[in-house]
Amino acid sequence: MPRDTLSRDQIVRTAIELMDVEGLEGLNMRALGDRLDSAATAVYWHVKSKDNLVLLATDQVWGELTLPDPDAVGWRAAATTMAFDLYGMFTRHPWLVQVFAAHVVYGEGKARHDDHQLAVYEAAGFTGAEADRAAAAVFTYVLGNAAGVAATAALTRRLDQNGGTAQERFRDAMTKAQEIATRFPRLRARLDTTAGTDYAATPDATFEFGLHAVLDGLERCDARRRR
Repeated sequence: MPRDTLSRDQIVRTAIELMDVEGLEGLNMRALGDRLDSAATAVYWHVKSKDNLVLLATDQVWGELTLPDPDAVGWRAAATTMAFDLYGMFTRHPWLVQVFAAHVVYGEGKARHDDHQLAVYEAAGFTGAEADRAAAAVFTYVLGNAAGVAATAALTRRLDQNGGTAQERFRDAMTKAQEIATRFPRLRARLDTTAGTDYAATPDATFEFGLHAVLDGLERCDARRRR
């Protein structure tokens, strides 16, 4: 495909699709050109560099997030919705977690989200640096939880590429992990429950439980500050 028949938006959308399947490490201009039926040089002409393309793709998916009005629904409901929405974005696009480990992330979409997030915590009563810290506490909690999903996706790709299937490898690993767990009383007790069939998996509702704990803590901090 000649470069004048490509568009930057088309390239960015295709890069997102590629990274959703292959991860950040799977993005290269040759693979992207193959998907676009175009030469890698034509792709470079539109996006300049791989690093710039990663930033463009990152900012594009940031636009998927909704921004609830804290004045309409209350700051806590808005914060909860934004956190779940952010977690959903990270788990739909696990390569984003890799991006945060390898790139300085910025762009209009992210700035739009960050500005609104500050407005939510200002509505809760935090001001200045306190609002920054409250927003950062929730963001890092979400990112940390999404890191497990991203790691599983990356490991699954690697295992599948190295022969056999990831499912077989995980099953063998879990068998060995269960054998080790029987040596420790609390883990052994868990193995005797239905949770033991998926030992080492994150329990259901853990993300929600932890998020509420973080928001509870922020509410208490604000209440103490107001005294």
